[in-house]
Parts: sequence; structure tokens; C-alpha cells
Amino acid sequence: MTGERLRRAWGAVGLAGVRLQRNPRRTALAVVGVGLAVLAVTLFASVGLGVAATGEEKFDSSGRDLWVTGGPLEIRARETAPLENSLLGAHEVAAGIRSHEDVAVATPMAFQAIYVGANASDLRLITAVGVLKAPAGTAVSVDSGEGLERGDVHYANGSYDGPMTRNVLLDPGTAERLGVSVGDTVHVGASRAGARERGFTVVGVSSTFSNFLGTETAVLHLSELQALTGTTGADRASLLTVRLREGADPEAVRADLQAAYRDLEVRTNREQLTAVLGRQAPVVGSAAALVALSVALGLALALNLLLLTVTQQRRELAALQAIGLSPRTLSLTVGTQGLLVGLGGATLGMLATPVAAAGLDRAVAAVVGFESLLRTPPEVYLLGAAVAVGVGTLSGLVAGWYAGRTATLPELRG
Repeated sequence: MTGERLRRAWGAVGLAGVRLQRNPRRTALAVVGVGLAVLAVTLFASVGLGVAATGEEKFDSSGRDLWVTGGPLEIRARETAPLENSLLGAHEVAAGIRSHEDVAVATPMAFQAIYVGANASDLRLITAVGVLKAPAGTAVSVDSGEGLERGDVHYANGSYDGPMTRNVLLDPGTAERLGVSVGDTVHVGASRAGARERGFTVVGVSSTFSNFLGTETAVLHLSELQALTGTTGADRASLLTVRLREGADPEAVRADLQAAYRDLEVRTNREQLTAVLGRQAPVVGSAAALVALSVALGLALALNLLLLTVTQQRRELAALQAIGLSPRTLSLTVGTQGLLVGLGGATLGMLATPVAAAGLDRAVAAVVGFESLLRTPPEVYLLGAAVAVGVGTLSGLVAGWYAGRTATLPELRG
């Protein structure tokens, strides 16, 4: 009995293959549709895994254990200081956090948009990062030059009347684009007019923040960036980064600091990554909608192929019943056609995945500056194959049921 069922199944597979070959153009269209659905799923999954993995790698390599923020970074419609930093009294808060016995380093940082150029007539808006000192005691690495070694002397215990060092670190890409090196002077300012009047000395080249943010960066002393952007009154910063002493428990210290600073958000590396990714919910939702649409399109194409085949070949299917083919075997044959279409789409989608992922990865790197953002582990291909088989099986079941109800002996007599 088992051997008979096996022969019947193999016969259904062979018959399904022959029937698909009878209309190769329509079959190819359905396979391509399922393949596109598979490709959409694999690429979306690879981007999601890549973003999470890259984020964890960036946070782990930062050398920081806790992140303290005063709220989201807001964008204002103005030329000078368009980024509204929400952490107030940054220097004093940092000093308070450093007093915790398990805290080794606590340093405030501010992000702002400023104009930088090698000459006054060619200024470009890039991301500025304000720090207390670099590299000593910070997570900033200097590729060449001395860095910001004098410390944040302009702050002068809150009076902001200390000397300005007028030193700046540029990322390698910006330095190359401007044609400058260590020791050269560049124009820096919060506005074009202000940048034309101020010259800063390039004291080093650092790729730390350009790698972390994926954009061109200039690193200045925090107080000098605040002075340029008019934010000294509230001592504004974007966040505070905290490095703990060896053996300290990040969760315990986070709880202590959160209790002491209830108006601020204190997060671990993983919590900070989750918060950053959570702000991209509309983008993720849009991508998920596109994936769902692609899967629905693949299902519609495969189902349309099988239903059209059943409709056009009702007399042929009825004749097969007349010579002894049971309705169950007939439904199995049509259902196998759907499965074969799904397998073909899975093969096509998975073969296209590495090629499409490499091309998309290069495009993403050119736009946002992060390389190897797409990750395609075996789980991604298994997910794509599951989608293809699911689409093929579902369309095959529906078409098989339709064939069993449509291809009847009265159809042959008619």
C-alpha cells in the first residue's frame, strides 16, 4: 500500500512538471514573482540583522558602559546651531557622576552642525562633536597628530572666559577632501559668516566619530563648540558617556545614577541601541509593508498561474479522471505544481540574494558611510526558503481544491 502511494506521488510530480512545461512563459512569471518575494524577505532580514549586529559592535567598541541623555536630539529650522541638545548643565552633571565610586570616566559630548572649509569661499556643513579632551581619558582615537591635549580650558569652571585653543580634529575623509593635514588652518563656524572670520588649527586626524556616525566629522573642545553655537548659557550637551571601573556591575550603577538623576535617561549599551533603533520604527514599518506586499504579490502570481491552468485545462483534467485518475491524485498533481513553483522561486531568490545584498551594501555604504551593513547568515536563506515553500504550498492547496471541484466528468461530456 505504501509503495502504491509512493508511485502515485511520483506520478503526480512528473505530471505536474509536464503541465508546467506546457506554458513556460506563465510558469517563469510565477517563479519570478515568488523569487522576488523571497529576495525581499532575505534582504529585509539581512538589513535587520546587520543593523543590530553593527550597532552592537559600535557600542562595544566605544569603550563605554553607560549612556546618559536628557532627551532626543531635536532639529530646529535655523542656520546657527540647528541641533537642539537637551542635556543641561553638562559639566556639572559629569562631575557629579564621576563622584560615584564605580565610575572611572564620565565625559559629556555635544553634536552640532557647523561649517568647515579650507578657504572662506568653499564651506561645507558637517557634524561637529564637542568633547572635553581627546584622546586622553576618552574613547577618541587619534590616527595622526597630537589630539586635543590641553583639555577644555575655555570652560574655566563655568565662566567660559578661558583661552580658546582653536584646535580641531578632522576625520580622514574630510581632511582629504579639503586637502589639509596636521598643522594646517581651516575655517570653522556655526554660520558661513562666522566660519569666514575664524581659523582653527588641524591638530590631528581621527576616524572615531566618522566610523561611529557614518558621516564627516570635526571634533572640538566642548566649551569652544558651545561658544561657537551660542549654547554656553545652559551648558548644553547631547549625552554623557560613562566608563566603569573594572568589575563594576553596569545594571547596578545604572540604577544608582537613575535614582540620583531622575530627569535624565541612563542606559546600558544594549538599552541605548534599542532606544536608537526604536526611533526608526516608521522606517521599519515601511520596509515590513514592502516585504508583505512582495510576499502577497508572489502568492498572487503563483495562485493565478495554477487557477488559470485549471480553468484552461478543465476538459483535460476531466479526461484524466475518466481514465482512472482519482480526484485526490488530481488535486495532488495541481498542488505539486504550486510546490514546484515555490521551490523554483526559492532557488531564484536565494541565488539572487548574495548579488543583490552586495550591491545594496555598496549603495548603503555610499549613503550612510557604514560598510558590511547587510548580513546573510544561513538563517536568512532558511527564512526565504520557508516563505517560498509556504507561498507555493498555499497556492497549490487552493488550486488543488479548485481543480477537484471544477474538473468533473460532466465537464467532459459538456
